[in-house]
Amino acid sequence: MTQTEASPGGAVARMSVPTLTAMVVGGMVGAGVFSLPARFGVATGILGSLIAWTIAGAGMLMLAFVFQTLAIRKPDLDSGVFIYAKAGFGDYAGFNSAIGFWASSVAGNAFYWVFIGSTLGAFFDGFGEGDTVLAVAVGTAGVWLFHYLIARGVRDAAVINRIVTVFKIIPILVFIVVLFVNFDAGVFADNWTGYGYGDLGSLNEQVRNTMLITTFVFIGIEGASVYSRYAERREDVGRATVLGFLSVLSLFALVTLSSYSVVPQPELAATRQPSMVGVFQSVVGDWGEWFISIAVIVSVLGAYLAWTLMAAEVMYIPARQDDMPEFLGQENAAGTPITALVVTSLGVTGLLALTLFVTDALNFMLDLATSLSLLPYVLAAAYALKLGLTGEAYEGVSARTRRKETIVAGAATAYTVFLFDAAGMKFVLLMTVILAPAALLYVKARSEHGRRIFSPAEVGLFVLIVTGGVAGAVGLWTGRISL
Repeated sequence: MTQTEASPGGAVARMSVPTLTAMVVGGMVGAGVFSLPARFGVATGILGSLIAWTIAGAGMLMLAFVFQTLAIRKPDLDSGVFIYAKAGFGDYAGFNSAIGFWASSVAGNAFYWVFIGSTLGAFFDGFGEGDTVLAVAVGTAGVWLFHYLIARGVRDAAVINRIVTVFKIIPILVFIVVLFVNFDAGVFADNWTGYGYGDLGSLNEQVRNTMLITTFVFIGIEGASVYSRYAERREDVGRATVLGFLSVLSLFALVTLSSYSVVPQPELAATRQPSMVGVFQSVVGDWGEWFISIAVIVSVLGAYLAWTLMAAEVMYIPARQDDMPEFLGQENAAGTPITALVVTSLGVTGLLALTLFVTDALNFMLDLATSLSLLPYVLAAAYALKLGLTGEAYEGVSARTRRKETIVAGAATAYTVFLFDAAGMKFVLLMTVILAPAALLYVKARSEHGRRIFSPAEVGLFVLIVTGGVAGAVGLWTGRISL
């Protein structure tokens, strides 16, 4: 019996705090953790990394509390993260949130295949950095193999995810323990600021340059809130979210610090991705390369299955609610949202083909996936802030609770807006390049049901997105925006 199926007596199986906590941990610990050493090594030293994790930890914790608040204040909104944007800011905002979440999942899934290719590249030269013709061909074959399995009805990945979580957490813990056992005080001291190795920029620049990677590794923080209706007690969701988040934050920070304790910053920055492989191998020898590489592949394939299901659902559910064209709501005989799944698989395939023309495919896909995920996050946080300021859904709730939740929502909103700034104009424009043509799907969905396409406020939003999309397309054409 899966965690959300009915028990023999007919009652819905309830999730305990440990089970909900595992949902949070399993959702966040994916491929990103295996790239942390080099990503941080390129951008900063130890001091900058500590500040970055503190800021990211505080900001993402506020976002976790936002999802908990929304689960309690609006328990009827349980169709996915995008639904908060729709409830708070209208149908077109909700549509863009759904497209942003879907596109982020597609870019993340493309990142997974590039990551596997880069891992195999350490053993087989033909895979290179995951951006060669062979790597793209193998990745594309993998995309459609998973497509076939899911289309046949492999819908519930609970058992697979539990197994995968064990296989990816144990190697990470081994990595941390082994590196700290081999702690080099001299290397650690030299890496404190990294200034002795060259110019990493000011401390402020170093921290800003790490913000996207810290955000990517925390995607999935809403895991417990998504399943809040299955919790034994509603308050268990918040407890599980905090426990899971703090566990993962500690794990990620320790991976970073342990890497700085054995490898000088320039060598760390130059380590090929997935960089945990090279760092571990430098300490324990060749067996370390195999050990972490196997963990990477198992972890990534498990995450890919879960996020492919998520990406298909985020197009299927809006289609069933008349916010996407009807054809995206079609199911096959196995009950799989087949059209949404086909569109998702085509999207991943297209991005994999794009990696043949991108300078740094791995980091580009990671940054693109993270930037796209910011839209649904900032809109969810803004909706929670709106509820707190207007008092909607706070009938019978103490003024102290409302004030506390409003402050938290304000902090989460400010943090997600800051992340847009940290992402830079390049990725904001690339996001609008995707959102602008996607508006055709919105127009079709509204036309199918005879509804007005845009309200006056939505016209302004549409014009803003199209303007950004045109600017982004021109930038790509002229080379002012490089991939």
